[in-house]
Amino acid sequence: MEISPAAFVQKGAQLGKGVKIGPGACIGEKVQIGDGTEVGAFSIIEGKVSIGSNCFIGHHVVIGTPPQDVSYQGEETEVIIGDDTILREFTTVHRATGEGQKTLVGPGCFIMAYAHVAHNCQIGKEVTMANGANLAGYVKIENWAVLSGMVGVHQFVRVGKLAMVGGLSKVVQDIPPYLMADGHPARLYGLNLVGMKRRGIEREARVEIRKIYRFLRSSRNQEQALSQLESHFSSDFSREILNFFAQTERGITRWVGTKDD
Repeated sequence: MEISPAAFVQKGAQLGKGVKIGPGACIGEKVQIGDGTEVGAFSIIEGKVSIGSNCFIGHHVVIGTPPQDVSYQGEETEVIIGDDTILREFTTVHRATGEGQKTLVGPGCFIMAYAHVAHNCQIGKEVTMANGANLAGYVKIENWAVLSGMVGVHQFVRVGKLAMVGGLSKVVQDIPPYLMADGHPARLYGLNLVGMKRRGIEREARVEIRKIYRFLRSSRNQEQALSQLESHFSSDFSREILNFFAQTERGITRWVGTKDD
């Protein structure tokens, strides 16, 4: 364990084997940090926070501070960050609103400089958030999704598995799995084929996913198309996509070329 003499570690903090704490960093009494994790200079970790093993917390990162939410009344909530996650300089991760609630990140996420993860967000495994990507409260980002630089995501929006969002996009509705989106507001414009190949999704599966979205997009009545989806496709992919659509609160992002209501 390497703790800088210029760091401030409160009594009660639990630090694993091989943890490194840089100068000026402040670690609160309810913080747990796993083996091999490094915390950079002048980072602040406070409140009830659990950070996994082999994480890298860059300089000036802030984790576990109260949510930017007027309904928060000081109740004890939590931040949990999984193993092997990277949070670069000036990233902020706020604890949740609501007694016993959690903000979740990781494992294996790569969150770049100046990104923000708001209260009650749930980020899956190996998600990438590029510089300045910002999540409002209650956002859910599923496994392997990619948010490019300066993306803004509205509260309660979901970004599906292996979806990719282009830089500077304004995301106000859900982005389904395996798709790419871009724009202000964001619009869907095709499959994330590169990401799917990198994750080992076979060509036959990629073809089927394309057919599923063509079927949904070609129907004038989306509710009717969703009800017919299982009769046309019976794979795990069709059920996954159907479940994603069924659980939407904000609605589904429109395709390029469609008009707003």
